[in-house]
Amino acid sequence: MTRPDSRIRVGAARERPCTLVVCRGCCCGNPRKLPGTDHEWQLARLRAAAAESGGRLAVRTSECLGPCGQANIVVVQPSGEGRRRGGRATWIGWALGDDSTDDILSWVTAGGPGVAAPSPALELQFVPTPGEAQARTRARGRRARR
Repeated sequence: MTRPDSRIRVGAARERPCTLVVCRGCCCGNPRKLPGTDHEWQLARLRAAAAESGGRLAVRTSECLGPCGQANIVVVQPSGEGRRRGGRATWIGWALGDDSTDDILSWVTAGGPGVAAPSPALELQFVPTPGEAQARTRARGRRARR
């Protein structure tokens, strides 16, 4: 028997907006580590864009996401439509300054992962997830031992 609330969750996921998860843990957003970046202004810009999007974009913050050497980290989670089209969460490193923020906002405003292509400049900022980075390190170690 199907629970009535299970259909609600599926429907909610179908309508899920593109979501920016902005790291504000130990290194990201830290003015002592990255003094040339206005972290508060960046977060305010992202939140303003979400407010103006009519529900197509959401922004939330997170504690440390992991790749601290590539701070600031922003994870772009696809919308429900983007996920249906094959889009997956994309990790962006070195998200510092207005140019980077502009590129992120342009991409997610156009639909984000699975819906729109990122700019070539933004693609250069894509970083592996911590799990992908660990798998690559383990694979390199196995090759070196052979």
